[in-house]
Amino acid sequence: MSSEPEPGVAPDETWERNWVGDPVLITVDGEDFRVRAYRTPSGAWGYDFDWLSGPHEYGFGSSGAGMSRAEMEQAIRDFLADIDPATGYLAE
Repeated sequence: MSSEPEPGVAPDETWERNWVGDPVLITVDGEDFRVRAYRTPSGAWGYDFDWLSGPHEYGFGSSGAGMSRAEMEQAIRDFLADIDPATGYLAE
């Protein structure tokens, strides 16, 4: 495996997330998450899900169209279903 970078689009290093609205606190299956929305330079929606009650500083992101609260809760359930209970991280 080469240590050289793969060709592709370089990220815009000057771009910073500008949060849209207040964070949303959601509890799903006894686990607490903070969800923050932002807009990308292209205008797409992005979401950061911070797992507040998890065993590690951990979470996940999602992008695409605006998400309803029900869609956020489903995204969290999908994330939690992939967590290895022994490690608290995504299962390999």
